[in-house]
Amino acid sequence: MQPETERTAREELARVLAGGPGPGELDLDADMVDTYGLTSLNKLVFMMAVCDGTGAGLSHFTEEDIARMRTLRDVVDALEPYVGKAA
Repeated sequence: MQPETERTAREELARVLAGGPGPGELDLDADMVDTYGLTSLNKLVFMMAVCDGTGAGLSHFTEEDIARMRTLRDVVDALEPYVGKAA
């Protein structure tokens, strides 16, 4: 896991969760829906922002791929192969 990708993902999730935990307080292995109350719309906003922030094209992921990303670690691990590869 690249520190830059994790940092960007933490910052973007904290931004979407406005008023929730800060980037450093987010648990990489917590379920984003159950723990932080992330809605499907907010998840899409988060994914768009984190993809923009890392240069990974959102088009690399299907709807099913995104649905399977339950934790912040899932997101970071999924993004890693595509960082800097906008499509």
